[in-house]
Parts: sequence; structure tokens; C-alpha cells
Amino acid sequence: MAYDAAMPTSTPGMLAAPLAGIDDAELPGVPADLPPVVDAHVHLFPDRVFDALWRWFRAHAWPIRYPLYSAGVVDFLLSRGVDHLVALHYAHKPGMARTLNRYMAETTAENPRVTGLATVLPGEPDAADILREGFALGLAGVKLHCHVQCFAPDAPDLDAVWRTCADHDKPVVIHAGREPKSPAYACDPHALCAADAIERVLQRYPTLRLCVPHLGADEFAAYVSMMHRYDTLWLDTTMVVGELLPGDVPWDDALARPERLMYGSDFPNIPYAWSRELERLAARLPDPAARAAVLGGTARAFFGITRSSSSVELP
Repeated sequence: MAYDAAMPTSTPGMLAAPLAGIDDAELPGVPADLPPVVDAHVHLFPDRVFDALWRWFRAHAWPIRYPLYSAGVVDFLLSRGVDHLVALHYAHKPGMARTLNRYMAETTAENPRVTGLATVLPGEPDAADILREGFALGLAGVKLHCHVQCFAPDAPDLDAVWRTCADHDKPVVIHAGREPKSPAYACDPHALCAADAIERVLQRYPTLRLCVPHLGADEFAAYVSMMHRYDTLWLDTTMVVGELLPGDVPWDDALARPERLMYGSDFPNIPYAWSRELERLAARLPDPAARAAVLGGTARAFFGITRSSSSVELP
């Protein structure tokens, strides 16, 4: 189903009104008893794009606790003991993706502990070329955002993107969950996004590897169930563990597949302590093997990360 502006909207969504920040204490660093941590959901943008994003967040979503530009983001997290970062971005208008991809490639090339993804605006006539160029620059996958870019996951405009990523064995992180929805978006995420739309993509492209962040909020049960049924679907836990976004998460079922689940923070665009979700997620993972997978191992496998903080190649 492609987006249709005439489709009726559903509920106002989690961001019907801006949310308050949480003034919680932060840890000085990653706890020593945790395995190496990969933050699989960090945002890096040029300064002017960050400025525009933060204006939107402050007006329509939540306050930004850490208004740090890209170099500050990388330094903040790595200096606190995070082992590796996966850097995401997205283009919200045509003609923007190539510039963003060059910026991401240049920024991440400066630090082997940061893995950058490409982006593209679905429907751009040269979408496949943009992605191939991004991969040639060393970018390790693709980030898409249905809410910001106004597309349905199973729309025909995505075929070139899915085919190119599958052909190059590059993973895709796609914000395809319905939430958090804001009335300030140019389109209605509840009309665009549904778990069954992602299922149709998985069926059409059986070798395409997808990660849906935020555990697919607010269709948590549907996405967790689908993760058990499709070997090409992963989920990340970003912003779901910290009790900011409401909903009933089937945690037992989700954590039963630690090799398909990964930790992410959404740093720096968060309204609470950087360590809040890391602490809470670790507490849900008493088994050492599961903890090692969710906090780092799964992301390393999904994104093909082979370096640790010691810059030693991993097996």
C-alpha cells in the first residue's frame, strides 16, 4: 500500500503533545561488568541539520538533553566506554542524500570505532546509484525513516532500494513502526506504517536483511512475532526500555532471540540520561551470553563490524 493523503487518520499518537524530559542521574561510564557495548542507533548529521532537527524536537517531541554535534557525539559515547557506534542519518528532501552520505563517510572514516550507514530518499530517480555510491564510500548499510520521508515500506518506490541492498548484501535500518507519531509530520505514520507492510517486503525480498528500531512501536507483539518467523528481521530496543514511550512489550518473547535483538540509544536526540536504557536493558539480561549478544554481538554480526576498542580484528 502506498501512502494516500485521503486515508483517514487514526489516533493522535504518542506525540499528540510534546513530552517532558526526565531529569535522571547518568552513569560516568559503561559499567565494568558489562560486555563490550555497541550502540547500534546513534545519529550524526551536519551541524545545520542537527540545528533544524533539534528545533523540531523541542517544539513537537521532547527536550534534547545532549545538544552535541557529530564530533561531540562520538567523543561523548566512546569516552564513556561504549565500544563501537553505528551512525545513522536520513534525507528528508530530494537532492540531499549524496551530500549526507559524503558527510557520513568522511566523518566515520576518522574513527574505526564508528560504522556509518548511507541514506536515500525513496522515489528519487537515481536512488540505486546513490546507494551504490554510498557503499563505494565505505558505508555499511542504509537508514530510512517512514515518518520523515513519507513513504510506506511496501510502496513501489522502495523496490529499487530493496533490490540494491539485497544485491549488495547491505542491511537496512528502517523506522517502520507507527510511533512515535506527531501531528507535525507532513504525513500520517498510522496510514503509512503497519507490521504487515514489512512482512510483505520480507516475503518479496527473502535475502534482504532489515532492522526495525524501537521494537516496532507501537506494534510490539506483531514485530516480535515476526522476528521469530523470519530469519531476515532484526529489532533494536531504542527508546523502549526507558519508559518514555508507552506500550506493552512482550519482553520474554523478545529476549528469547538475543541474536536478533540489539541495543541502541538514539543519542544525542534523547530527553534523559545517556545510560538510562543501557542500565535497564542490562538488568533484563541476567544470562551472560544473551547480554553479550544484545549489547553488542548482534549488532557486530548484522553490520559486519570487525573492530573493537583495541582496534584488533575480531574473528
